Amino acid sequence: MKKNLFGLSVEEIARVLLPLQVPSYRAKQIAAWMYQKMATSFDEMTNLPKQLRSTLQAQFCLCTARQKAALHSSDGKTSKFLLAFEDGTAVETVLMRQPYGNSICVSTQAGCNMGCAFCASTLHGMTRDLTTGEILAQVLFIERFLAQQGQKVDTMVLMGSGEPLMNYDRVLGFLRLVHEPYALGMSYRNITLSTSGIVPRIYELADEGIPVNLSISLHAPESELRTRLMPINRKYPLAEVVAVGKAYGDKTKRRVTYEYILIEDVNDSIAQAKQLAHLLHGQLASVNLIPINPVVERHLLRPSQERIDAFENCLLMNHIAVTVRREMGTDINAACGQLRNRHLSER
Repeated sequence: MKKNLFGLSVEEIARVLLPLQVPSYRAKQIAAWMYQKMATSFDEMTNLPKQLRSTLQAQFCLCTARQKAALHSSDGKTSKFLLAFEDGTAVETVLMRQPYGNSICVSTQAGCNMGCAFCASTLHGMTRDLTTGEILAQVLFIERFLAQQGQKVDTMVLMGSGEPLMNYDRVLGFLRLVHEPYALGMSYRNITLSTSGIVPRIYELADEGIPVNLSISLHAPESELRTRLMPINRKYPLAEVVAVGKAYGDKTKRRVTYEYILIEDVNDSIAQAKQLAHLLHGQLASVNLIPINPVVERHLLRPSQERIDAFENCLLMNHIAVTVRREMGTDINAACGQLRNRHLSER
């Protein structure tokens, strides 16, 4: 089987090519062709000698992702793609056209085994971790899609299927690679990593010197309810999760966002809003309220607009910075895992 060069850093490419006695500067040229010019074959790399191109073609591949399905919202603001890799594993990637630019949501695992009660990604469990190249391939796919319209990716969230911090080394490799000037040169400040609260890994991430935005899924103001909604709370309890969030904010000087899915008659009462405000008091943090995007299999409902507004106002009155996520893509089932689940069921 040919070795895939896509997803390797310049240093890694140089090491792979060392037995071929290829000058080290060629590695940077190859990386620029793959990541900046989005070449799909070695023949396109016209500043490489023809003999080298033939050798590369014989021994290596540039395996990225191919589209299996796509859905586009009626308002033209959201596009969801089901992308497949060489072994047939498929993941979802979502493009959201926001007022501040084009934002994408990428997956870090095929499926998820966190078991959250409100999420479609967990219904079929987890197939496997994605490689650094497979995470990057999702970004490059959207870059090519947007390039046809003279646009580009502006911001990115690692918030699709999977728990990024359970695939730590490959996700870290992706973050470093997408930031490199020979790749996309994306600022760390334009990247958000979302986690269910893998406490030891958050401490590690804080020490990496990569100032990405951190988003922690909270979804309940007390531990018993959080365990019902998020089984990972048994291993990393609410108090530890909030403590590590504070430590991350203190260390990186980046405001931590706590995600809070609002579910009717589950976690949307005023009393629970007050509990949440007390829990986060004094942190460099904000709350992102997410009225649930209903998943048929989960039988959980979206609160009324009045209850959403009341919950938001209670947090504001208690001096907690809060936003309510704009609803996007509901007509195309844009919640994580829904398109992939349909594909798996049909298959």
